[in-house]
Amino acid sequence: MTPKYYYDLNSYFRDLFGQRVHKITVDAGFNCPNRDGTISIGGCIYCNDKGSGTGAYARGISVREQLEVGKIKVAKRFKAKKFMAYFQSYSNTYAPVDVLKKIYDEALSVPDVVGLTIGTRPDCVNEPILDLLSYYARTHLIWLEYGLQSCHDDTLNSINRGHDFKCFKSAVNFTSNRNIKIGVHVILGLPGEDRDKILATAKVVSHLDLDGIKLHLLYIVKGTRLHDLYIKGKYRCLKQMEYVTLVCDFLERLPPKMVIHRLTGDPHPHELIAPGWAMDKYGTLELIQKELRLRNSFQGKYYL
Repeated sequence: MTPKYYYDLNSYFRDLFGQRVHKITVDAGFNCPNRDGTISIGGCIYCNDKGSGTGAYARGISVREQLEVGKIKVAKRFKAKKFMAYFQSYSNTYAPVDVLKKIYDEALSVPDVVGLTIGTRPDCVNEPILDLLSYYARTHLIWLEYGLQSCHDDTLNSINRGHDFKCFKSAVNFTSNRNIKIGVHVILGLPGEDRDKILATAKVVSHLDLDGIKLHLLYIVKGTRLHDLYIKGKYRCLKQMEYVTLVCDFLERLPPKMVIHRLTGDPHPHELIAPGWAMDKYGTLELIQKELRLRNSFQGKYYL
């Protein structure tokens, strides 16, 4: 049996439900205040105009249809019988609460969908929205994932994030004690960030009221401002082992029971500019396991 060096999402789901649960990505046609002019029109420097979305909703495919089709594919590939509706693209609380309720109700009405995972920004929540999610949390598993990326305001400013760390911390505090699971997204390899700055973010998030984390590699997507910087020689991508080393360093500083939702990203092949190794997801995960084994290390080893 392969030893567990970190508390991954599959283990969490098995502990909670006693069986495999799989997320199904849903595109609900949301927008982002950092793109529609409310905050900015350009978005973060690494995000293109698709915002990690599939465009399914714009093509007239309903949330229910996306989930029903996804269930068939996931059940066949992973043998899962329970599912989480994963609202991923753009900011999935960025709409009036009545619109959100209609969309979330539709997702939760699909048989065997046991909960929602909602990706959003810390400046896109308010009390009515959190009250709605708390209502769902009485009967379903609700994960609310806030994009932070870095705890350093100079970095957030340089990537045109559109909010500061104080905004993130306030959102986490506002969400706490509502029976909503709180996740954070952090990107490794942001411009201007060395190991010390990255591990400072690890220390900060390890002491907030967070239940889970996603670590992402900063890869370059076609048509982004980061792409322009790369072309001009003003940004260098992390090498694969540089990333692996940073991930292991980060994991060592997290609480042992923080759920690790992801340790690298999933770029669209036709959009990826660099680094090429970003397509080697499983190879990267194997290298992370190998590095932790060589260090005789694990999640939480240096958590204080």
